[in-house]
Amino acid sequence: MPTKKKPQVTPTPERRRELLATAAEVFAAHGYNATTVRRIADEAGMLAGSLYYHFDSKESMVDEILSTFLDELWRGYDEVLAAGLGSRETIEALVTESFREIDRHRPAVAIYQKESKHLAAQPRFAYLADSQTKFEKAWLGTLERGVAEGVFRDDLDIRLTYRFVRDTVWVAASWYRPGGHHSPEEIARQYLSMVLDGIALRT
Repeated sequence: MPTKKKPQVTPTPERRRELLATAAEVFAAHGYNATTVRRIADEAGMLAGSLYYHFDSKESMVDEILSTFLDELWRGYDEVLAAGLGSRETIEALVTESFREIDRHRPAVAIYQKESKHLAAQPRFAYLADSQTKFEKAWLGTLERGVAEGVFRDDLDIRLTYRFVRDTVWVAASWYRPGGHHSPEEIARQYLSMVLDGIALRT
Protein backbone atom coordinates (compact mmCIF):
# COMPACT_ATOMS: atom_id res chain seq x y z
CA MET A 1 0.00 0.00 0.00
CA PRO A 2 1.53 3.33 -1.01
CA THR A 3 2.48 5.76 1.75
CA LYS A 4 0.35 8.86 1.83
CA LYS A 5 2.27 12.08 1.47
CA LYS A 6 1.66 14.71 4.07
CA PRO A 7 -0.03 17.78 2.62
CA GLN A 8 2.43 20.60 2.07
CA VAL A 9 1.70 23.63 4.21
CA THR A 10 1.97 26.93 2.35
CA PRO A 11 3.91 29.53 4.36
CA THR A 12 1.67 32.39 5.41
CA PRO A 13 2.55 36.01 4.60
CA GLU A 14 2.54 36.76 8.32
CA ARG A 15 5.12 34.05 9.06
CA ARG A 16 7.26 35.25 6.17
CA ARG A 17 7.21 38.79 7.56
CA GLU A 18 8.13 37.51 11.01
CA LEU A 19 11.12 35.59 9.62
CA LEU A 20 12.27 38.57 7.58
CA ALA A 21 12.03 40.81 10.65
CA THR A 22 14.19 38.34 12.58
CA ALA A 23 16.67 38.07 9.70
CA ALA A 24 16.88 41.87 9.44
CA GLU A 25 17.80 42.17 13.11
CA VAL A 26 20.50 39.50 12.73
CA PHE A 27 21.96 41.05 9.57
CA ALA A 28 21.96 44.49 11.22
CA ALA A 29 23.66 43.21 14.37
CA HIS A 30 26.26 40.86 12.88
CA GLY A 31 26.75 42.00 9.28
CA TYR A 32 25.87 40.23 6.07
CA ASN A 33 29.05 38.15 5.69
CA ALA A 34 29.06 36.93 9.29
CA THR A 35 25.39 35.95 9.21
CA THR A 36 24.50 32.39 8.29
CA VAL A 37 21.14 30.79 7.60
CA ARG A 38 21.70 28.69 10.71
CA ARG A 39 22.14 31.80 12.85
CA ILE A 40 18.92 33.29 11.52
CA ALA A 41 17.10 29.99 12.07
CA ASP A 42 18.40 29.80 15.65
CA GLU A 43 17.08 33.30 16.35
CA ALA A 44 13.74 32.33 14.82
CA GLY A 45 13.59 29.16 16.91
CA MET A 46 13.59 26.75 14.00
CA LEU A 47 15.87 24.38 12.11
CA ALA A 48 17.97 25.77 9.28
CA GLY A 49 16.37 23.28 6.92
CA SER A 50 12.94 24.61 7.82
CA LEU A 51 14.04 28.15 7.00
CA TYR A 52 14.95 27.01 3.48
CA TYR A 53 11.29 26.08 3.08
CA HIS A 54 10.56 29.84 3.19
CA PHE A 55 13.68 31.30 1.51
CA ASP A 56 16.22 29.73 -0.83
CA SER A 57 19.23 31.63 0.56
CA LYS A 58 20.36 34.43 2.81
CA GLU A 59 20.81 36.50 -0.36
CA SER A 60 17.09 36.26 -1.09
CA MET A 61 16.31 37.33 2.49
CA VAL A 62 18.49 40.43 2.47
CA ASP A 63 17.27 41.23 -1.06
CA GLU A 64 13.66 41.22 0.11
CA ILE A 65 14.50 43.22 3.23
CA LEU A 66 16.29 45.96 1.28
CA SER A 67 13.94 46.10 -1.69
CA THR A 68 10.89 46.34 0.59
CA PHE A 69 12.49 49.21 2.51
CA LEU A 70 13.53 51.10 -0.64
CA ASP A 71 10.18 50.58 -2.36
CA GLU A 72 8.42 52.12 0.61
CA LEU A 73 10.98 54.91 0.93
CA TRP A 74 10.50 55.88 -2.70
CA ARG A 75 6.73 55.81 -2.48
CA GLY A 76 7.01 58.44 0.25
CA TYR A 77 9.76 60.43 -1.44
CA ASP A 78 7.99 60.45 -4.82
CA GLU A 79 4.83 61.82 -3.19
CA VAL A 80 6.86 64.61 -1.60
CA LEU A 81 8.71 65.46 -4.82
CA ALA A 82 5.47 65.50 -6.82
CA ALA A 83 3.62 67.73 -4.33
CA GLY A 84 4.88 71.03 -5.77
CA LEU A 85 6.23 72.26 -2.44
CA GLY A 86 8.77 75.04 -2.02
CA SER A 87 12.39 73.98 -1.60
CA ARG A 88 12.46 74.41 2.20
CA GLU A 89 9.14 72.60 2.58
CA THR A 90 10.44 69.81 0.36
CA ILE A 91 13.54 69.37 2.54
CA GLU A 92 11.34 69.35 5.64
CA ALA A 93 9.04 66.72 4.13
CA LEU A 94 11.96 64.55 2.95
CA VAL A 95 13.56 64.63 6.40
CA THR A 96 10.24 63.78 8.05
CA GLU A 97 9.64 60.90 5.62
CA SER A 98 13.18 59.65 6.28
CA PHE A 99 12.54 59.43 10.02
CA ARG A 100 9.27 57.62 9.39
CA GLU A 101 11.17 55.04 7.35
CA ILE A 102 13.78 54.68 10.10
CA ASP A 103 10.88 54.02 12.48
CA ARG A 104 9.39 51.38 10.17
CA HIS A 105 12.57 49.77 8.87
CA ARG A 106 15.39 50.54 11.33
CA PRO A 107 17.27 47.22 10.81
CA ALA A 108 16.96 47.55 7.03
CA VAL A 109 18.40 51.07 7.20
CA ALA A 110 21.34 49.76 9.22
CA ILE A 111 21.91 46.97 6.70
CA TYR A 112 21.72 49.43 3.82
CA GLN A 113 24.28 51.73 5.43
CA LYS A 114 26.73 48.94 6.22
CA GLU A 115 26.31 46.64 3.24
CA SER A 116 24.97 48.51 0.21
CA LYS A 117 28.36 49.38 -1.30
CA HIS A 118 29.51 45.75 -1.10
CA LEU A 119 26.21 44.26 -2.23
CA ALA A 120 25.74 46.69 -5.13
CA ALA A 121 28.70 45.05 -6.89
CA GLN A 122 26.53 41.94 -7.38
CA PRO A 123 24.09 41.99 -10.34
CA ARG A 124 21.22 40.95 -8.09
CA PHE A 125 21.64 44.13 -6.05
CA ALA A 126 22.31 46.62 -8.88
CA TYR A 127 19.16 48.46 -7.83
CA LEU A 128 21.00 49.70 -4.72
CA ALA A 129 23.33 51.85 -6.83
CA ASP A 130 20.39 53.06 -8.93
CA SER A 131 18.50 54.07 -5.80
CA GLN A 132 21.54 55.91 -4.43
CA THR A 133 21.87 57.90 -7.66
CA LYS A 134 18.17 58.77 -7.58
CA PHE A 135 18.39 59.70 -3.88
CA GLU A 136 21.34 62.00 -4.50
CA LYS A 137 19.62 63.67 -7.44
CA ALA A 138 16.48 64.37 -5.40
CA TRP A 139 18.34 65.98 -2.50
CA LEU A 140 20.90 67.90 -4.55
CA GLY A 141 18.20 69.15 -6.90
CA THR A 142 16.10 70.45 -4.01
CA LEU A 143 19.08 72.19 -2.39
CA GLU A 144 20.12 73.76 -5.69
CA ARG A 145 16.56 74.97 -6.25
CA GLY A 146 16.55 76.50 -2.79
CA VAL A 147 19.72 78.44 -3.50
CA ALA A 148 18.34 79.64 -6.85
CA GLU A 149 15.10 80.75 -5.16
CA GLY A 150 17.00 82.63 -2.45
CA VAL A 151 15.68 80.33 0.26
CA PHE A 152 19.09 78.84 1.13
CA ARG A 153 22.41 80.67 1.39
CA ASP A 154 24.25 81.06 -1.90
CA ASP A 155 27.64 80.42 -0.27
CA LEU A 156 26.75 76.82 0.58
CA ASP A 157 28.73 73.98 -0.92
CA ILE A 158 25.68 72.06 -2.12
CA ARG A 159 27.27 68.63 -2.20
CA LEU A 160 28.80 69.08 1.27
CA THR A 161 25.45 70.30 2.58
CA TYR A 162 23.73 67.27 1.08
CA ARG A 163 26.20 64.91 2.75
CA PHE A 164 25.81 66.67 6.08
CA VAL A 165 22.02 66.50 6.05
CA ARG A 166 21.99 62.92 4.73
CA ASP A 167 24.42 61.63 7.34
CA THR A 168 22.84 63.63 10.17
CA VAL A 169 19.44 62.08 9.45
CA TRP A 170 20.26 58.47 8.57
CA VAL A 171 22.83 57.88 11.32
CA ALA A 172 19.86 58.07 13.68
CA ALA A 173 19.15 54.45 12.78
CA SER A 174 22.08 53.51 15.03
CA TRP A 175 20.31 54.76 18.16
CA TYR A 176 16.63 55.15 17.32
CA ARG A 177 14.21 52.61 18.78
CA PRO A 178 10.51 52.52 17.86
CA GLY A 179 8.16 53.33 20.72
CA GLY A 180 10.59 55.74 22.41
CA HIS A 181 9.81 59.09 24.04
CA HIS A 182 9.62 60.94 20.71
CA SER A 183 7.73 60.13 17.55
CA PRO A 184 9.53 60.20 14.18
CA GLU A 185 7.76 63.48 13.40
CA GLU A 186 8.92 65.08 16.67
CA ILE A 187 12.51 64.01 16.06
CA ALA A 188 12.30 65.35 12.50
CA ARG A 189 11.11 68.73 13.80
CA GLN A 190 14.04 68.95 16.22
CA TYR A 191 16.56 67.94 13.56
CA LEU A 192 15.10 70.41 11.07
CA SER A 193 15.22 73.20 13.61
CA MET A 194 18.94 72.56 14.18
CA VAL A 195 19.81 71.98 10.52
CA LEU A 196 17.84 74.87 9.06
CA ASP A 197 17.90 77.41 11.89
CA GLY A 198 21.00 76.50 13.91
CA ILE A 199 21.37 76.13 17.67
CA ALA A 200 22.80 79.53 18.64
CA LEU A 201 20.55 82.30 19.96
CA ARG A 202 20.10 85.15 17.55
CA THR A 203 21.44 88.46 18.83
